[in-house]
Amino acid sequence: MNNYQLLIEYVGTNFVGWQFQKNGISVQEVIEKSLKKIIKKQTTIYGSGRTDAGVHAIEQSAHFKTEHKIRNKEQFIKSLNFFLSRHQVSILDIKKKNKLFHARYSAKKRTYKYIILNRLGSLALDRNKVWHLRKTLDVKAMRKGGNLLVGTRDFSTFRSSSCSAKSPVKKIELVKIHKMKNKIEIIFVSQSFLQQQVRSMVGCLKYLGEKKWTLKKFKDVLISKKRKNCAPPAPPEGLYLFKVKY
Repeated sequence: MNNYQLLIEYVGTNFVGWQFQKNGISVQEVIEKSLKKIIKKQTTIYGSGRTDAGVHAIEQSAHFKTEHKIRNKEQFIKSLNFFLSRHQVSILDIKKKNKLFHARYSAKKRTYKYIILNRLGSLALDRNKVWHLRKTLDVKAMRKGGNLLVGTRDFSTFRSSSCSAKSPVKKIELVKIHKMKNKIEIIFVSQSFLQQQVRSMVGCLKYLGEKKWTLKKFKDVLISKKRKNCAPPAPPEGLYLFKVKY
């Protein structure tokens, strides 16, 4: 049995998320259907994480096991992308891995990027790919809030009610916020995240940037461990799974 890793880019706008669901088309579903056309056998792929509906990926990681041996990697990738092109999904690379490799459980770090376009003008090129905010944000205040998120703690405040994680305790290794003209990018690095954690943290940072909250209020919300105190989560269209490190 061969074990292969896929590196995948996709626009999440028209998907119900990564994982197969009955209420719409998923990224997992379209890749599995494309694999079947090539391998001629139903094959299950396992992703590094379940991105929500509307969330994009710059480099998602997944794996699948098959008796089929890929002899020409370039041709295999071209064939897969031929079937996937209409879905705005692209296979960037495929790698042979050992039998113990698992896209989810072998991951050491996951990096997410959230993009805010902070300008008065409406969206044209970036529609459905950023969070458009017209009110000027205080990036310095947001950076101070981001610093408070770094470390190991109970992140129940930012946890979705439908989250299935065994523990709300996570370690955030890095929160980096930088602004280029009217574009604000927020980077989050951790081994794993709770469901909707990143979007919820961004929503709270936005309240800081708008001066709806003081830094003390932000800290109080963080340590309260109560979901009801969280600001509304940021929309999915600004979120990107940036990279998974093994």
